[in-house]
Amino acid sequence: MTRTQEFDHQIHIIGGGLAGSEAAWQLAQAGVRVRLSEMRGSGDNMTPAHQTDGLAELVCSNSFRSDDADRNAVGLLHQEMRTLNSLIMAAAETAKVPAGSALAVDRDIFSANVTKALAEHPNIHIVRERIDTLPESGLTVVATGPLTAMELAHSIGAATGEDALAFFDAIAPIIHRDSIDMDICWMASRWDKVGPEGDGKDYINCPMDKEQYLAFHQGLIDGEKTEFKQWEKDTPYFEGCMPIEVMAARGVETLRYGPMKPVGLDNPRTGRWPYAVVQLRQDNKLGTLWNMVGFQTKLKHGAQVELFRTIPGLEKAEFARLGGLHRNTFINSPRLLDGQLRLKSAQHIRFAGQMTGCEGYVESASVGLMAGRFAAAELQGRTLETPPITTALGALLGHITGGAEASDFQPMNVNFGLFPPPEDKVHKKQRKEAYTSRARADLQRWIAGETEAIAAE
Repeated sequence: MTRTQEFDHQIHIIGGGLAGSEAAWQLAQAGVRVRLSEMRGSGDNMTPAHQTDGLAELVCSNSFRSDDADRNAVGLLHQEMRTLNSLIMAAAETAKVPAGSALAVDRDIFSANVTKALAEHPNIHIVRERIDTLPESGLTVVATGPLTAMELAHSIGAATGEDALAFFDAIAPIIHRDSIDMDICWMASRWDKVGPEGDGKDYINCPMDKEQYLAFHQGLIDGEKTEFKQWEKDTPYFEGCMPIEVMAARGVETLRYGPMKPVGLDNPRTGRWPYAVVQLRQDNKLGTLWNMVGFQTKLKHGAQVELFRTIPGLEKAEFARLGGLHRNTFINSPRLLDGQLRLKSAQHIRFAGQMTGCEGYVESASVGLMAGRFAAAELQGRTLETPPITTALGALLGHITGGAEASDFQPMNVNFGLFPPPEDKVHKKQRKEAYTSRARADLQRWIAGETEAIAAE
């Protein structure tokens, strides 16, 4: 970036993750000059989970989850973001890898796409710097994510008068494809379902019989785990990213109804479903790296290698990355933020992304999208109405800015439970389509209203 530090910005975005990147794009596309501060790439600043200084780096999984816009709430959110010209969704489109009906990406290509688009935009000035305190004036979007630097976290705590809540996020291991024994494993998607980039055989499946499964389950229980510091001991896990060994401790059958579910996966060598299965999903465009689906873990690295090599087909597995654990912080958004994502006690500051208590890559980016559009409207002297609660964007926004109970607020993925039920009675089998068809119609009306407001202005 050759522009000087004196770039005349109208808004400051702190954090170049998914939410900050999307907010910057939406603002810049609206003609707003943006200063985007990202601490990675400045000096020795790095988080415990990131590996590069690329914008929108994916830390945990490489999956954006279901891309089914007719029957799945996250797939609907994908569609709504595409309709609103989301940079994150456009970057994902050109970085797609096969993943059945899910949208998964090559994480390096994805991050490079986002970084290039933002770096080349004339209205965006990327500055590699660490921000330690909340600005006292000037429109600001804080999108520092779950790994907010401690100094800024303290500043946020001082400004809100609230202690930041926290939970743990776990990371799944990644395996080199050529170290997997395909004489034991086979390629298939559950029920052979064909996705947008796949052929119905998008996952590597490692089968287990009952004896192997029970031994593996016991190994998870007995394996040496990462020790927590005293202040970490009472920090809860987020249910959507639960370590595999924590799930195992809930009961011997828990994993067989979760990430090791064999249903719909016919082993071609037996013609039957295995007793349990470990699935691996392609992690990069070349297909050389595969991640263990649902195998987030806090096992120590040595214990991971020893145990995961007992999985049939992974006896000689070579790991590009082992699992890990990091702390995730977020604010009590229902108590602290208004419906436009502004801090009630300091309305020049908006929050976006996982800091708001949304959970998931796409949810994070979508809140960044909304923060960017709200801020652009404010700078242009108009008020942008919030998206209808019947849309995925509106339902998620409504939840984090007042729909959730503040006293026990916890991170949440987008799901149909956040939407108001359809007004017309529909058969249970048609309920999901009723949610999504209503959402599409209401989103179009909301977009038309915004277009009319801009034209009138």
